[in-house]
Amino acid sequence: MKSSEKEEKFERGLAHFNAREFFEAHEVWEEVWLVEAEPEKTFLQGIIQIAAAFHHYRRGNRDGAETLLAAGIVKISRFPADHRGLAILDLREEAKSWARALGEIQDPGNDRLPAIRRLKGSATIPKSRPR
Repeated sequence: MKSSEKEEKFERGLAHFNAREFFEAHEVWEEVWLVEAEPEKTFLQGIIQIAAAFHHYRRGNRDGAETLLAAGIVKISRFPADHRGLAILDLREEAKSWARALGEIQDPGNDRLPAIRRLKGSATIPKSRPR
């Protein structure tokens, strides 16, 4: 897969995630994940797991959501707060908050589902190195 195609698919997955179409985001990002090299492969797996977690949450599988959130958090924690020009620190903190709430048998609610924000001044999506 050409890098331009990978980037287009990544952006499409981001649009799906931010539209709360978590299954679709997972599916599109997985196409890129299958052909991507490390370390980006791990980053993609992390956001795929987070997308899948919110898909499970919306289908009523809170235990599955909590487990997938935890796995995704571990993976994206290796990457800088601004990886790819995105607010990854915010995503990580929101995912942690959700995992805690689900673990305490609380329901954060559909209106609190997160989005992945683009950082100001990030017209392009530079890749940064994981920590």
